[in-house]
Amino acid sequence: MTATIKTAVVQFQHQAGNKKYNLMMMEGFIQQAAINGVQILAFPEMCITGYWHVPKLDNDGVEALAESVETGSSLRLIRKLAVKHQMLIGAGFIERGADGRLYNAYAACMPDGSVHTHRKMHAFEHTSISCGDAYTVFDTPWGVKVGILICWDNNLVENARATALLGADILLAPHQTGGTNSRSPYGMKPIPLELWEQRATRQEEITAAFKGASGREWLMRWLPSRAHDNGMFILFSNGVGADDDEVRTGNAMIIDPYGRIVKETWAAADAMVSAELDLSLIPMSTGRRWMAGRRPDLYRILTERQGYERDAITARFSEELPGIKTR
Repeated sequence: MTATIKTAVVQFQHQAGNKKYNLMMMEGFIQQAAINGVQILAFPEMCITGYWHVPKLDNDGVEALAESVETGSSLRLIRKLAVKHQMLIGAGFIERGADGRLYNAYAACMPDGSVHTHRKMHAFEHTSISCGDAYTVFDTPWGVKVGILICWDNNLVENARATALLGADILLAPHQTGGTNSRSPYGMKPIPLELWEQRATRQEEITAAFKGASGREWLMRWLPSRAHDNGMFILFSNGVGADDDEVRTGNAMIIDPYGRIVKETWAAADAMVSAELDLSLIPMSTGRRWMAGRRPDLYRILTERQGYERDAITARFSEELPGIKTR
């Protein structure tokens, strides 16, 4: 394992269904990252296709956006750039699988031209998008293992722990979040679209919104704990700006294995933040030491169905109370 590794995360406002524009934006960030010596670069969830317009499409519309990992033109470009710059580049897209199903997927394009693809395990974007059923952890040329969890995958604590147990030193955590209309009384709430549109003249207001309870403050309630409790770095990438009828809050950030924010932005703009990761922090991190004290024989309850579990779409959108019981 190398002593350090240079990483970067991107937030940018994609255009709905406009792959040409989105890939052009991504190429610009990749070029900038290459100049800065970045080795691992993470883009947001579904950044190639666009995100929040997808629930409003019919099945044919979603199918039209989908691409095969092997033959899709978008990933062909990202793979070419990954090889050219000897960089791991993570990008979100809609995958047309060999099984004929569609997935909210994230491709880690490697310096040797290979691809590791994670399928979102808790997908809720469209009824024609299936959920993945596997964790994704893989080796890199720099001696570190990288894992991937997409958006809501990260919200469930079991997924972060399982990814760490599979050996992940760095977790790619692509999102499209912030400014959503949470049903929880103290969850995120919408940010007015006009505030984004008037951001040039209302900079203090939009910065406060992005740093507030519907943006950074919400992330701080849980995201650093995923890094801290599992002793791994997290590369959090996110959309920013108007996304159909919601406003994404960006907040791209890099978190260390102690849950400390290494680098971040709350700019209401397209942006990239980068940091050199000190990999020597991992072995003695609090989370790794806690994991060494695990007693798996006690944890059978974690794999037993309790009866209140729901599919991702119902869990995400239903007004039905979850009915979680304790023993």
